[in-house]
Amino acid sequence: MTLAEDTGPERGGDDLLAAEYVLGVLDADERQIVSRRIDADTVFARLVEDWEVSLSPLAAAYREVEPPVSVKTAVDRRLFGTAAAVSRPAEVRGGLWSSLAFWRGLAAAAVAALAIYIAVPILNPPVEQPQARLVASLAAEGSDVKYLAVYDAAHHEVGLSHVSGERASGKDFELWMIEGKNPPVSMGVIPAGATAHIIVSPAAHQKLAQGAVLAVSLEPSGGSPTGQPTGPVVAAGELKSI
Repeated sequence: MTLAEDTGPERGGDDLLAAEYVLGVLDADERQIVSRRIDADTVFARLVEDWEVSLSPLAAAYREVEPPVSVKTAVDRRLFGTAAAVSRPAEVRGGLWSSLAFWRGLAAAAVAALAIYIAVPILNPPVEQPQARLVASLAAEGSDVKYLAVYDAAHHEVGLSHVSGERASGKDFELWMIEGKNPPVSMGVIPAGATAHIIVSPAAHQKLAQGAVLAVSLEPSGGSPTGQPTGPVVAAGELKSI
């Protein structure tokens, strides 16, 4: 099989389903079904647990990002609504609104609030929101080679978790990016091991961020000598947003 013939992954199988559940790429209905199965099927639950352990090293290279305070404020507002205004007695209300001192004080408070409003963003710049990650299950019909790929836009790299399948002696797996009908672009030889990280070039960064197909081909040791795939495609899949 070549890239021109088939770039679609082979979906299905409990192993990939468990991996997709751990990665969070299932829709809400599928996730509920899988959650119920985890409770009822100990073998499948063990698969999910194995994937949690297997994929955890991919996150080790990324620092934790604390969400800004505004996120909690917005959540509280949606959950509990805004506090109701406390009504004032009519006699107090009338005297307050007619007081010159009140209006002068209000004006001074407004000026102070405006100064704080201008100063706070300068002293405390907003926390940069983490960029979304894209994931793909890489597989192909007739091949036992499977990878899970996570594209981290913030760090400009693709993390790969090797699921199954071995490269032949004297051969290497090479990762390719396919954008539409354009020729495949090599992203480099995949290092051997359970996990690997491949740095994304600036030219490929924006194309990957918009979603693309990743493919793995079997090449001579050291990678393709031509700049295009020379061996069979053993796994492929489309990047999707988490």
